[in-house]
Amino acid sequence: MKAIHGIAVLYDCHSIRSDIPFLFEGTLPDFNVGTDMGKTCDPAIQDATVDVVLNAEGFTSILNGRFKGGWTTRHYSDQENGVHTIQMELAQSTHLSTEAPPFAYDKAKAAKLRIHLKDILTRIETIALTLAHTKRGTK
Repeated sequence: MKAIHGIAVLYDCHSIRSDIPFLFEGTLPDFNVGTDMGKTCDPAIQDATVDVVLNAEGFTSILNGRFKGGWTTRHYSDQENGVHTIQMELAQSTHLSTEAPPFAYDKAKAAKLRIHLKDILTRIETIALTLAHTKRGTK
């Protein structure tokens, strides 16, 4: 993507159990967005993602909470050279009927989640194309 458009966005998305007492207290929000306090991506990418998750009815979210952008997000981010990264840790309760073995995919839950993930990725794509166009226009 970077070679074609001059910009690339790495959307690092994982899922994690909602409750892991040996790692943290309490229950994780459904959407855990990490940008290393805004250092790993253009503010428009962060803002668009946060806008979607804050307005996702029935879901909880946080920006730069327990997950501030892990190794992949921090390692590959290079905004000066057109590489933007953002981390998304999804609580498994958003798409599984149980968070313990045997894990069971819940189609209805996943369908509700996919609406928001698609919105995030669509918005990021639009922003990336705008950033690429702006970058080409300044050369």
